[in-house]
Amino acid sequence: MGIKGLTQLIKKYSPDSIEHVNLYTMKDKRIAVDTSIFLYKSLINVRSKGDYLRNKDGKVISHIQGLYYKINQYLSFGITPIFIFDGKPPQEKNDCIKERNKKAQECKEKMEKTDNIEEKNNLEKSTVRIKKEYIDDLKNLFNLMGISYIHADGEAEAYASELCRIGYVDAVITEDMDTLAYGCPTLITTCKDKNIKRPEIVTKFNFQKILEDFKMTHEEFIDMCILCGCDYCPTIPKVGSVRAIKNIQEYKNIENYLEKTNTIVSEDFNNKYPPSRVLFKIFKDKIDTENLPIHESKYDSEKLYNYLVYDCSMNEKRIQNSIRKV
Repeated sequence: MGIKGLTQLIKKYSPDSIEHVNLYTMKDKRIAVDTSIFLYKSLINVRSKGDYLRNKDGKVISHIQGLYYKINQYLSFGITPIFIFDGKPPQEKNDCIKERNKKAQECKEKMEKTDNIEEKNNLEKSTVRIKKEYIDDLKNLFNLMGISYIHADGEAEAYASELCRIGYVDAVITEDMDTLAYGCPTLITTCKDKNIKRPEIVTKFNFQKILEDFKMTHEEFIDMCILCGCDYCPTIPKVGSVRAIKNIQEYKNIENYLEKTNTIVSEDFNNKYPPSRVLFKIFKDKIDTENLPIHESKYDSEKLYNYLVYDCSMNEKRIQNSIRKV
């Protein structure tokens, strides 16, 4: 979910922190990639006649094809990607996960009741869930392509943000705007300007410039994000993103805001907002780059070709051309 309304806040109050750039400007850069985002996108978008792409045996390969060509795009621009997998989510996210599962079940039930093919396909995309076998497939793909990856002991975007903050990577690629709440200095997303249709154009957010324009410290920015609405804490009724930024700019933190405005909040909010702050700094100064749990390998074109063509039933000529380019 990310942070509710954060993108619009940044567009309004910190437009100069946003750049639309070509991926080639990231040449020779090392970038952490939030794997789950692209795994979901591939499962949802890489399809044939409304269903997943499958190999000759019926195995789902949408995610393998999607990530293979995404990696090739990065490599063609001279980018070194490091993919970060999610570990176990914190217990504070349980309510959020339950809500997502509930919505997925509701969509599944609606699918079974409709005969409209287009509606059925749209609903089915909302039921997509990541399975362990998909994770294993991607790790195998990365090993064959010589692509490094880390299985984080927590949320991938939090881990990737700290890697960027300490300078191990130059940026983080994800669609989750809560990456900024974790303190990521440079966030890259798909292009936010809908008038730009070129796939190599991305949007880059400068966190330091956002803090300057918002007139906030990182701690104040975290409190603002909690008030906007995040995965770890319920919201306060009638407090949206616009009120959130104004309240924190004026009162500096949640405690002052609640006390000085006599705002009554739920016990659930009172219990959850303090640990939410901790979670947004969970990896700060806790990653040792000398002992990263990073998996590295060497590119093996022959094994990669055999895997994609014979195991995944991907187009032989396209694979030959793409491997030749790499």
